Amino acid sequence: MKSLARPRSPLPVLLLAATALGTALAAAPAAAQTPAPARSAPMAVPLPQLIPAPRDEPYPGTIALEIDATDVARGVYRVVERIPVTEGTARLTLLLPEWTPGAHAPRGRAEQVADLRFYAGERLLSWQRDPADVFAFHIDLPAGTREVTARFVHTSPLQPAEGRVTMTPEMLNLEWDLMSFYPAGHYTRRIMVRPTVTFPRGWRAFTALDGAVGPASSASPATTAPNTASWAPVDYETLVDSPIFAGIHAQRWDLGQNVAMNVVADDPKLLAIKPEHLATYRNLVNEAVALYGSRHFDHYEFLLALTDRMGGIGLEHHRSSENQMEPTSWIDWTGMDWDRNVIPHELSHSWDGKFRRPAKLWTPDFRQPMGDNLLWVYEGQNQFWGYVLAARSGVQTRDSVLGMLAANAAGFVDSPGRAWRSVEDTTFDPIMAARKPKPYASLTRGEDYYTEGALVWLEADQLIRAGTGGKKGMDDFAKAFFGIRDGDWGTVTYEFEDLVTTLNGIYPHDWDKFLRERINQPGRPAPLAGIEQGGYKLVWRDTPNPFEKGRFADARVLSLTYSLGVTIDKDAKVTAVRWGSPAFEAALVNGTKIVSVNGRAYDPAVLRDAITAAKAAPAGSPAPLQLVVQRGDAVRTVTIDYRGGLRYPWLEKAPGKGPAGLDLLLAPRLRPAPTAAAATTVPRDL
Repeated sequence: MKSLARPRSPLPVLLLAATALGTALAAAPAAAQTPAPARSAPMAVPLPQLIPAPRDEPYPGTIALEIDATDVARGVYRVVERIPVTEGTARLTLLLPEWTPGAHAPRGRAEQVADLRFYAGERLLSWQRDPADVFAFHIDLPAGTREVTARFVHTSPLQPAEGRVTMTPEMLNLEWDLMSFYPAGHYTRRIMVRPTVTFPRGWRAFTALDGAVGPASSASPATTAPNTASWAPVDYETLVDSPIFAGIHAQRWDLGQNVAMNVVADDPKLLAIKPEHLATYRNLVNEAVALYGSRHFDHYEFLLALTDRMGGIGLEHHRSSENQMEPTSWIDWTGMDWDRNVIPHELSHSWDGKFRRPAKLWTPDFRQPMGDNLLWVYEGQNQFWGYVLAARSGVQTRDSVLGMLAANAAGFVDSPGRAWRSVEDTTFDPIMAARKPKPYASLTRGEDYYTEGALVWLEADQLIRAGTGGKKGMDDFAKAFFGIRDGDWGTVTYEFEDLVTTLNGIYPHDWDKFLRERINQPGRPAPLAGIEQGGYKLVWRDTPNPFEKGRFADARVLSLTYSLGVTIDKDAKVTAVRWGSPAFEAALVNGTKIVSVNGRAYDPAVLRDAITAAKAAPAGSPAPLQLVVQRGDAVRTVTIDYRGGLRYPWLEKAPGKGPAGLDLLLAPRLRPAPTAAAATTVPRDL
């Protein structure tokens, strides 16, 4: 019967029940337990390694490469490539270049190759893309095959969203690596190619390739039929290093020292450079040869596009360089002074980067990954020399060069990204980020090895000058390191220790420690020592310096990086926010539109005036800036308590008599070149 007694507390009852249950489970046979859920665990399937490693052996035969570049309306290059094969070869593996010098990252564009077919005679062959490397193609060959013909089209992007535009109705930039295959298993310098290109009629073409023959080699810029040019057989490494610029509005000038300026433009009036301005490029060539004390080319071809229709580029080659500047950079010489550093930079690369190259940045083919760790020399010191040569030659004014140095230095003052990331680590940014926009670039950093590297080498120059009583500087390092073996246009590689040894030969110092601290350690002070030792200091003014004034005007942006901490484009949208800035604290982010400022419709002048007025606001008064902003469908009011005024970086000379160390560095070494009025046609004009 039931007990009529009062029930116990439930906790002891539950404990007794749990104990009994546990005893029962322990006594139960194993088979009675509930099985754990199944979890399949596959084993990895290794990808097949089907691509032979490159060998330093000649490829048998010469490849014939024919490119029809006449379809400028559609932006299409039509390619026929004939690859000889040794009798008995059952499978041919062809590669599209993926890692190319100057890109510092895998920048191949396999997706732009289309309508691809391979033939043995008239027989269509089967092919497969490699499962592990999409830039490799395996072609099965029938018995007796002695030649494989590849037929395909390379589709140049038609708008920037699709990639870099390389063909317009007025000009083209033919880069061989984008539209040619090479056989796997050989160093690219051991593969011979005979190239042929057909251009639109009336066009002129320029390249560093030698031995052009055919109608396009005529000095006349116009013909009644398309121009076809063929060149002497050349190794594939040199071919890829020798791109082409061609256009309907084109001109060529002889700059002396076997160097020529080859220019294509959107409109013929853009080519009207004044003789005194052309003379600065002659100065540039002479100053560069004097700096390095040698020439690592038999001839050198500047390839320059004055355009806003073809994609921008600045890419070094051993005997040429690909360069783009804004259309009016020559005819508005003063207004576009800010835009002309690309030519000095790329010329200097013939010595720094092409002739002397970090060991891990040299590879035997265009498939092996590159090691970017010494880009603070390859690009950083070259950035330094690009500034120096621009000022010495007059290609840019000294004030613009000082403005560039000021802009560089300012970016590293109170830089949150430098607290955690070293200069050395930024050398891997080309591989990781591929220059894609970042939401907070000041925190993540970008390719800072260019500009911070330049400031480190500026400090090295001033240290050597001080230590030798002004008798030596980085000019002496340039001759000793990059100027060796005059006339050699091969490649000599180096490691970190080679830099230290050469520097100690110029001026004994603990260069190992000097470089490792500045390059490898994060959290260091802003790199201002070279500027200060050079007799200048970084100061802030309420107007942009000459370089930034031109740059901002051309881009049509309002830069408030060092005041409000934001950059705003022509459509009133935020394009960059500095981490930790007043704009950041107000939660302004990229893509936000500024609607109004203190009750007035947004205009760049309205916001500038409001920031200036806020500087005079009494301490303790309400926040002086009130913005209405829109992000997506949301509209909100933002108050910002910023009273520091407009701030733009300048270099200001410290008090003292006579030229300072930085003045001496930027001063010309040679007398200016004589002015020549006329363009000169030379045999390499195709």
